[in-house]
Amino acid sequence: MNPAALIPVLLVLLAGGMLALQAPSNVMLAKAGGSPLLAALISFAVGTLALLVVWLFSGNRPGTAPFGSLPWYAWLGGMYGATYVAIAAFAAPRIGLASLITIGIAGQIAMALWLDHHGALGLPRAPLSAMRAAGALLVVAGVVLVRRG
Repeated sequence: MNPAALIPVLLVLLAGGMLALQAPSNVMLAKAGGSPLLAALISFAVGTLALLVVWLFSGNRPGTAPFGSLPWYAWLGGMYGATYVAIAAFAAPRIGLASLITIGIAGQIAMALWLDHHGALGLPRAPLSAMRAAGALLVVAGVVLVRRG
């Protein structure tokens, strides 16, 4: 593998590990505050503050004009993330972290295959193939093994 191509792979691996850390952190917040929604709100407030600081230091100042032509659904990304965080804070203590993560990954792969197949949301089209479907089924098999283990 090209060393330059390895960087995004390692960053995604790191981000995946951080996603696993996020759920139990939010469970602690949910227990302390009595609400997975409050935990998600706190989590997003801290994340928003962190992103604001990094963005301010980045020097990137695009203005508002480029955002005016975006379709309405381009603004929903944060809602998807907030929904996941709140559900994870609720579900992790009930089904366990490994089940939460593997079931979540199965959901991500199913949606990713659908989006790729249709080239939805501006993504390049990548039709569903037997190999891609087999890979998705292996993930589902992994979910079953983790749940039964």
